[in-house]
Amino acid sequence: MSDFPDTAARLIRAIDDWPEAGVTFRDITPLLADPQGLAATVSALVEAAKAFGPLDVVAGVEARGFLLAPLIAEALGIGLVPVRKAGKLPARTLSESYSLEYGDAIVEIHADAVPEGARVLIVDDVLATGGTLAAAGRLFERAGAVVAGNLVLIELPALGGRAVLGDVPLTALLEY
Repeated sequence: MSDFPDTAARLIRAIDDWPEAGVTFRDITPLLADPQGLAATVSALVEAAKAFGPLDVVAGVEARGFLLAPLIAEALGIGLVPVRKAGKLPARTLSESYSLEYGDAIVEIHADAVPEGARVLIVDDVLATGGTLAAAGRLFERAGAVVAGNLVLIELPALGGRAVLGDVPLTALLEY
């Protein structure tokens, strides 16, 4: 929808000094709670996803990527794979550690989450330093998939996350 940027600007709120001093958190929950905001967001994300070419699966990164990825997958008629924090998946997993703005973390996928050669679109809400998306990409590559690209609602260019992703295409709907 062409009104997405205006709708998003009106509904995404900035929360200073959260989760720690000096960080401005971009809260997308008001955007998702608003029916027109949600519709505009999903429409914009689905259109952006189509630009990555044929896809086999959408991967949603915990936690807010979980809110966006299923909507995209359903609209495209493809499956969804969760990228979870360590210890949350019940079957055999692949794990990848990474650094983020305020510490280190580990993400996992089920070892059998995707078939060999599957084209995966990784979705998250915000690209900051790039550690989470890069780790997710490494997981899918280790699983034998092809990372078709990364799709985020918001990019924070000042934090340099795009550079961490290397040659993997990235689309961000908004920049702050």
